[in-house]
Amino acid sequence: MRLRTLPVSLAGVMMGVAYNVLDGTFKWLPALLCAVFAALAQISSNFANEYYDFRDGLDKAGRVGPRRGVAEGDISPLAMRNATFLILGLACLVGLSLIYWGGWQLLIAGVVIATGAMAYSAGPYPLSRHGLGEIAVIVFFGIVPVNLTYYIQAGAFTTQVFLASVAMGLMGANLLIVNNYRDREEDESVGKRTLAVIYGCRFVSTLYLLNGLAAVALMCQALAHVQGIAIGYIVIHLVLWKFLEHHKGAALNPLLGMTSMLMFLFALAFLIYACCVID
Repeated sequence: MRLRTLPVSLAGVMMGVAYNVLDGTFKWLPALLCAVFAALAQISSNFANEYYDFRDGLDKAGRVGPRRGVAEGDISPLAMRNATFLILGLACLVGLSLIYWGGWQLLIAGVVIATGAMAYSAGPYPLSRHGLGEIAVIVFFGIVPVNLTYYIQAGAFTTQVFLASVAMGLMGANLLIVNNYRDREEDESVGKRTLAVIYGCRFVSTLYLLNGLAAVALMCQALAHVQGIAIGYIVIHLVLWKFLEHHKGAALNPLLGMTSMLMFLFALAFLIYACCVID
């Protein structure tokens, strides 16, 4: 399930909820269902990544990153494949319940999200293997969850929410950057063309830095009255960036969780601020 990465999907929902709170459109039940849907969609994508990467010879035993159950023989490929579609099916059922609040047009969004969860690792052109993984994260962990969470409760889209969604996507992309930075040599050896393989570690390290700074800049108007959130994020982000610059291999594994939690805490802090403003 890759639990240390799940805060990324929840952070996007929390950011959308924060704007619902600010606008007076918050509804607790659809918000909760959005969070469950986001978590299940991410878990199914993680399962698919493990299954298809093993099937196609990209994951091997003894990898530098966190242990992969299928590659190490802990889980059979068949069990992982079945789990992938079981969890994806559960996500779809939860998504269908959101039609009550968001309308039948959510079916289109649901199909796109389910397809994206699989297309990241599967299909004729897996996004993660062609330098498009970060773009996929920006879309499916930022733009989609933030805007749809807000829309399902408010029935509208706004520019401020969209800017926040891009900001969350950039923060989420940093998690993948850490993963691909760490695995660059292994990925290159098996023909997996991530951004780190295509452009090198220096490029993606700089991108990690810029993503965080750009994310805060996109939300500068929303954070105008609570600059402590922005300052706190930037300070911790710079510390994590320096950690990325000075470590390699398995030593970078803790940075996955730290990058994920920084994004989560940023969204949580903004949500708390929104609740305080309303009170």
